[in-house]
Amino acid sequence: MAIPTPHIACSDPSLIAKTVLMPGDPLRAKFIADTYLTDVICFTSTRNILGFTGKYNGKRISVMGSGMGMPSIGIYSYELYNFYGVENIIRIGSAGSYDESLRIFDTVLVSSAVSESNYAKVAFGYRSHQMKPSKALNTKLTKAAAKLGIPLTEAAIHSSDVFYGENKDHWKEMRTKYNCMAVEMESFALFANAKALGKKAACLLTISDSFVAPEITTAEERQTSFHNMMKIALELASN
Repeated sequence: MAIPTPHIACSDPSLIAKTVLMPGDPLRAKFIADTYLTDVICFTSTRNILGFTGKYNGKRISVMGSGMGMPSIGIYSYELYNFYGVENIIRIGSAGSYDESLRIFDTVLVSSAVSESNYAKVAFGYRSHQMKPSKALNTKLTKAAAKLGIPLTEAAIHSSDVFYGENKDHWKEMRTKYNCMAVEMESFALFANAKALGKKAACLLTISDSFVAPEITTAEERQTSFHNMMKIALELASN
C-alpha cells in the first residue's frame, strides 16, 4: 500500500517522527501540541483526527489521536508502523480504576493488557488474551518518571471492547482472574500490532474515574489536565 493511506492523509513520511505519542482523544493531541511542542506542523489525517509534529527539548516528536477502541487504534497504529516508518508508539490515555489504591489523576504504566477481544487472534493468529508492551520503553518510562519526580504505578490492565453492558460485575471477574488494576479500551490492539510488525509500544494511563470509589473527572479535565503522563512520555521521546 502506498501513502497516503486510507486513514492518514499525509503524503510525506518525513513529516511524522519515529516516536509518536498517541492519546485517544484528538483534542488531547492538539492540547499537547499547543502546550508542549514548538515549531509545530500539522500532518492531516482523515475523520477529523489530526496529527502534529514539533520539537520538545530540541527533539522531533509527533502526537496523534487514535480515536476510541481497539479497531480505531489498530488501524492508525498499523498504518503509522507499516507505512510511515514509525518505530515507537506511546499511548497516553485515560482509565477506570479497579483498585482502591488507584485514585483519580494517578499515573499508571501498563505492564500487560488483558482482553476478551479477538483482535490479536483475527489479525495475526495470536491466541493469547494477554499482550505486553516493550520492556525497553517501559524501562525508559520508569526512569523518566523518576527523573521528573512523578509517582508511577506499574500494573496489568483490562482492555475492553465494551463500555456499556448488562453484566455489571464483569469487571470484578476480570480483576479477580487476571489481577487487573484498571480498564481502558485500546492498548491490547496496540501491543499486538507492535509485536506483529517488530515495533515498540508502551502505554501510560491517567485514572479518570473509579469502579470502587465515587470519583470521576470531567471531559475538560480529561483533555487538558493529565499533565503527568504527558510529561513522562515527552521526557522519554526527547532523549
